[in-house]
Amino acid sequence: MRTKSTTIRITPAEWEILDTVWKLNSPSVREVVTTRYPNGEKAYTTIQTLMNVLERKGLLVHKKIGLVNFYTPTRERSEIVKHETKNLIRRVFDGSVPALANYLIDQEELNLDDIRKIKKLLDEKESQLLEK
Repeated sequence: MRTKSTTIRITPAEWEILDTVWKLNSPSVREVVTTRYPNGEKAYTTIQTLMNVLERKGLLVHKKIGLVNFYTPTRERSEIVKHETKNLIRRVFDGSVPALANYLIDQEELNLDDIRKIKKLLDEKESQLLEK
């Protein structure tokens, strides 16, 4: 199993599966398929393969009960979101959080409510840093 310091790349398809496993309580492959792809958009075997890949990457473990494998994530969603966000900032924005923020502000359609929420978050973070 990989250590936490190892960089793990998660594809969009793997993210969909991992996100579904986080939301469910130790699901089987069938439960992931029927929950995430209720209209049969992806084949059972495709999802099984993706879950095997996630297990090889150390992000899922399985427990066999009878003939069925039930999968559990090895890491919290927040840990992986943090990891993926840091990778994005490092790779795309040269490690600059202000560059990411500038991009989001320029490219996304923000309404007045969004701007107020962002300002509030920044004010709260500033207060926390000043208290240290």
